[in-house]
Amino acid sequence: MSSILTHRLFWPVVMLLVLFAINLVAFPGFFVIEVKDGHLFGSLVDIVRNGAPTLIIAVGMTLVIATRGIDLSVGAICAISGAVACSILLGSPNPGSVGTVVTAVVVAVVISLVLGVWNGFLVAVFGVQPIIATLILMTAGRGVAMLITEGQILTVNSPPFKVIGSGFLFGIPVAVLIAALIFTAAAVLTRRTALGMLIESVGINPEASRQAGVRSRGLLFTVYTFSALCAAIAGLVLTSNQTAADANNTGLFIELDAILAVVIGGTSLAGGRYSLAGTLVGALVIQTLVTTVYTVGIPPIATMVFKAAVVTAVCLLQSPTTNAVIASWRKPIAARFRKATV
Repeated sequence: MSSILTHRLFWPVVMLLVLFAINLVAFPGFFVIEVKDGHLFGSLVDIVRNGAPTLIIAVGMTLVIATRGIDLSVGAICAISGAVACSILLGSPNPGSVGTVVTAVVVAVVISLVLGVWNGFLVAVFGVQPIIATLILMTAGRGVAMLITEGQILTVNSPPFKVIGSGFLFGIPVAVLIAALIFTAAAVLTRRTALGMLIESVGINPEASRQAGVRSRGLLFTVYTFSALCAAIAGLVLTSNQTAADANNTGLFIELDAILAVVIGGTSLAGGRYSLAGTLVGALVIQTLVTTVYTVGIPPIATMVFKAAVVTAVCLLQSPTTNAVIASWRKPIAARFRKATV
């Protein structure tokens, strides 16, 4: 029992269940999942589908944070990715062609990878602090997206492109399948190979890792490039769902939601050990919070306050001080219970 209470995922899972309970009370059909026209529909499906972009970015953010880094540029990369894809589609004589959509997606992803390499170059080669290195692109990236869209909202009419964000495959939202694929790939590569251990070693002690022969520069390039890849894919999902590229609003503040999801999941911002499963739970908590706001009827102006309160509660419950207090309370209770049973 004590091991369960001290597990890093205990309180995030408890908070997720509490949010589910609140939604169930406010909306009795919260857990109902229906099949309409061969597609799954329901509140839980909406939570998973709408939370897919946050989860995708949070997976990349988890690996960056595990190396003692941070990536504040993912929201801007989302906007750039969507802007590039939509500009190519609008400039094509046949935007509904699958070939055109594939070209737009590939070009958007390649450009985003270049931006990720740039972040890794600043951090790994020049030794710029990650928060500063990615803040540069966070600031400039929105401007780049504005230049690509010429300050306009680019609306596209391309059914194949729309499938990415709002389509279904075998009844499951495509966005969910994309998020599941990225999550599974990251989990396999980092937990079934030595890559995860090397990332943790760099995050725990970069100097000791370097002396042990670990090529930290290559790892930093890898994690920042992967983070940019995740941001590009999330940007395509968001843009596809909106059928428009909005340089100002696409991916706005999503970097904060991703960081919160990682922290709620138990990954330390100090680097080192991380939990992709925790990130998954954290992303679900963040998205369920948004759903709860509308279900309960909390005014939109208080949404951020409500989110901050819940996140603060989870983080406080996860802190070592709180765990120590709970342990000190649990010991006398357990002792009295043993005496009573004897």
